[in-house]
Amino acid sequence: MTTQATAQHRFSFLRIAITLQTLTIFLQAVSAGLLLTASYGETLHSVGARVMYGASMLYVIAAVLAWRPGGGSPRPVWHASGFLVLASVQVVVGIAHIPSVHLPLGVLMFGLSVLALARR
Repeated sequence: MTTQATAQHRFSFLRIAITLQTLTIFLQAVSAGLLLTASYGETLHSVGARVMYGASMLYVIAAVLAWRPGGGSPRPVWHASGFLVLASVQVVVGIAHIPSVHLPLGVLMFGLSVLALARR
């Protein structure tokens, strides 16, 4: 019984991590709009990128914690790791100011994050 409660706790931590990631990606879209209209938009988008990247790392940690001790499927670890790779590419492309890749990749990341959230 304790093992089941612990497994549920880990899965809820995983769900929280995915929710946080999804929310930060959405806020990046909002700050991208502010980037076009407000003087503080660039600062907000830059800070948001760091927070989003941190949320992606938290997702990897949560996936590993849900998998390793609980003996669950390693699939969430692969999803989280793939997402961290996408987030890394997104940051590099953003710093390089390549909006033709940065914007569609952001939309893809949001869609994948919503999909991951819906599966939890």
